Amino acid sequence: MSQPTAAPSTAIIILAAGKGTRMKSALPKVLHEVAGRPMLGHAIAAAAEAGANQICLVTAPEQHAVRAYALSEAPEIINCIQENQLGTGDAVRAAADAVSGVERVVVMFGDTPLMRADILTQLSMSDADVTVLGFEPDDAATYGRIVMDATAPARIVEFKDADAETRAVTLCNGGAMGVHTEVLSALLPLLGNDNAQNEYYLPDLVQLAVQSRKSTALVMGDVDDTLGVDSRAGLARAEARMQARLRAAMFDAGVTMQDPNTVYLSHDTVIEPDVRLEPNIKIGPGVHIAGGALIKAFSHLEGVTVGPRAIIGPFARLRPGTVLGADVRIGNFVETKNANIRDGSKVNHLSYIGDAELGLGVNIGAGTITCNYDGFKKHLTQIGDGAFIGSNSSLIAPVTIGAGAYLGSGTAVSSDVPKNGLTVTRAPRRDLKNWADNFRRQNQKED
Repeated sequence: MSQPTAAPSTAIIILAAGKGTRMKSALPKVLHEVAGRPMLGHAIAAAAEAGANQICLVTAPEQHAVRAYALSEAPEIINCIQENQLGTGDAVRAAADAVSGVERVVVMFGDTPLMRADILTQLSMSDADVTVLGFEPDDAATYGRIVMDATAPARIVEFKDADAETRAVTLCNGGAMGVHTEVLSALLPLLGNDNAQNEYYLPDLVQLAVQSRKSTALVMGDVDDTLGVDSRAGLARAEARMQARLRAAMFDAGVTMQDPNTVYLSHDTVIEPDVRLEPNIKIGPGVHIAGGALIKAFSHLEGVTVGPRAIIGPFARLRPGTVLGADVRIGNFVETKNANIRDGSKVNHLSYIGDAELGLGVNIGAGTITCNYDGFKKHLTQIGDGAFIGSNSSLIAPVTIGAGAYLGSGTAVSSDVPKNGLTVTRAPRRDLKNWADNFRRQNQKED
């Protein structure tokens, strides 16, 4: 019985030197976000998931922010500089020395956030000397065309250089490519720039490979895998397609969405089975929602852990550092941040709970505020198990409310409250008879 072929050592080169001028943005194109993550982050994650032994990033000299972000995501990444933007072939030349120690090189773009790791793996595992990614869109538009010779790619022609016959071809170039390292080293110096753009095209490697009697092959992807972003409209299309992919995964995981097109997820959203999501919900990065929870309409969650059977919203905003236990209730127009709210506690109406620790079964009345910031530092509010905080209370941190304590409505506390007692701070009531009538008469005379 034959042994399975071991995966070749692979370097994945991410091309990110483009200026992205059509984005009309001070932010480098590949740092624009799709599903809560920069496009370059999606590319790096796909390369890592594909099992790359090395990841190389090609950038322009001035793209310091791009290189800094890449290192923050993958400290082992190899940064390579393309001194002049002379095309994709020239960009790969900039990384050629860095990848000389591997068997296989895969090239992808930093602005294709929907590229799947399994596509990169197929390009890496191919036995052919040069393997290209193809796809067949409904409208081939201005994509480069892959011209086949029998069953293998013979050449790739950029749209601007294609004649009418070639433009009639429906098989399009997806941009990504896998090449044996020795073949890449041999063919890169042969690339020319005799084309409409006067650039060195990486796709020309296919024709050079055929002329050098090297083998070529085709890996088929879909439109999403190859969707590049070069404008704000393109960014919106990528976001829409990524959201469709994420929503489909949630359905497969047992999540209910009443109106999925109005639910926005992030690349790392984790939602367990039997969670229900009402319409118009935004889930930012770093959210984990446990089974049986209900997220009501118009709620916004980011950096949050939601416990089993919790009910959130409608119109709730849960900010980073919020941890909710089982059966917690967070109601309408409630905001939380850096708040640990344990099982069974309720914050049902019009409240801000920040830098706070709530015990089991705490009830927070409408309009309660934790006053956590003194202009320089944030301070902690601690509320013990079973405490009852009356409506319109102000908890001036640092402060501890003892277990089982009651705070009367309208109470403002700036010192610790003992457990199981009642604390009330109110000004004495005054009733001034006929005051309103006198006030009206006085103002009417002045008019």
